[in-house]
Amino acid sequence: MSDNDKPFNENDVIAKYKELESECKTFVSKITEIEQDLGEHRLVEDTLKPLDSKRRAFRLVGGVLVERTVGEVLPSVAGNRENLEGVVNNMRKILDQKQKELVAWKIKYNIKTAEEAEQIRQQQAAS
Repeated sequence: MSDNDKPFNENDVIAKYKELESECKTFVSKITEIEQDLGEHRLVEDTLKPLDSKRRAFRLVGGVLVERTVGEVLPSVAGNRENLEGVVNNMRKILDQKQKELVAWKIKYNIKTAEEAEQIRQQQAAS
């Protein structure tokens, strides 16, 4: 029997659900953080594009401010932005998988959040 086929007691089901929910929240938080970095990279890139490539530019590298030229900094900023876009896309795919797993877990074990349970009670009381 694999882990997915083993019968779970109620506490194990709830713990697994909470774990999946926590993972989803963590992914959303991390994606938001990276998207902010991505926005900053776009802003820097848009600011540097119209400038002369020989103009001085300063860049923070490992906590040290270094002097470079716009021509040296712009390609690395663009490369970092592309990498961040790739990371965000991969994280979104993983988040979608986790959310599908969470929904499947909810359906399989008939899990209701407090809000969902309250809505059901209100609908039953209204009818």
